[in-house]
Amino acid sequence: MILSVSRRTDIPAFYSDWFFNRIKEGYVCVRSPVSAHQISRIELSPETIDGIVFWTKNPLPMLSKLKEIADFPYYFQFTLNAYGRDIEPRVPSKSNVLISAFQQLSKRIGKERVLWRYDPIFFSEQYTMDYHCKYFRVLAERLEAYTQLCTISFLDEYKNTARNMRAIKPQKAARAQQEELAWRFAETAKEHGIRLVTCAEELELSQYGVSHGSCIDRARLETISGYRLDIKKDPNQRKECGCVASVDIGAYNTCGHGCRYCYANINPSSAAENARDYDPDSPLLCKRPGPGDVILQRKVLSSKDPQLSLFD
Repeated sequence: MILSVSRRTDIPAFYSDWFFNRIKEGYVCVRSPVSAHQISRIELSPETIDGIVFWTKNPLPMLSKLKEIADFPYYFQFTLNAYGRDIEPRVPSKSNVLISAFQQLSKRIGKERVLWRYDPIFFSEQYTMDYHCKYFRVLAERLEAYTQLCTISFLDEYKNTARNMRAIKPQKAARAQQEELAWRFAETAKEHGIRLVTCAEELELSQYGVSHGSCIDRARLETISGYRLDIKKDPNQRKECGCVASVDIGAYNTCGHGCRYCYANINPSSAAENARDYDPDSPLLCKRPGPGDVILQRKVLSSKDPQLSLFD
């Protein structure tokens, strides 16, 4: 089983103590996002977890404890883009904090395990084509020695996103705009030795050297772990998504960054209210199990094939 930590919230930035407590305890509880009183209890051990994929805008709270997950293959999806506080109101400064954090993390675990995300991309009166291309180049120059790959995607209009972005007035990107941006980004990325891929985009950009990516990537985890993994595409994701199957241990409506484009938060105030129930010792993220909850042991199995080690 691959653990996703997490598409639903930034666990490294806000809930790292909880995560490391769950690793120490050897299990985690996850509330179903579609059935409020259904909770899964999931074993966390090197015997059952084939890899961990972290999603974050700020890994700094985790850096001092990475040795506690040394027995697990893992890598980071690190989102670092060029939006200001009008879009990402509580994300730390890119120039003063996050670029350095990216570099620190890469020095500790290797650039093959710190993957850069510049997404979601949208255009507006302020965030123009030239704006994105200018600051993508600035970031690429600072990150070229610290990553191998950058993932891009264009803004999808979820209900939460549309409501929270209303004041920004994002412009729907035409196909020609998306292609131009991909071409310009690809040229910059190539100059700095970074491969560019897309996340869950139907748009074909191979003519610009941009391929479809897999954010939860079986091949990358196989390389990191040294074992082949018998695991298929995630059936719960969109058909354009290249990710293999994983189990996400996060909770919607709990992220503290307050990003306007976020699909996982209803709104910042609601997320802040849920975060007030955070207990790092609880088996469940933000709130303990309560009356009426049904906790079921989820059967999880390793997909490793030790007979097919990549190093044999």
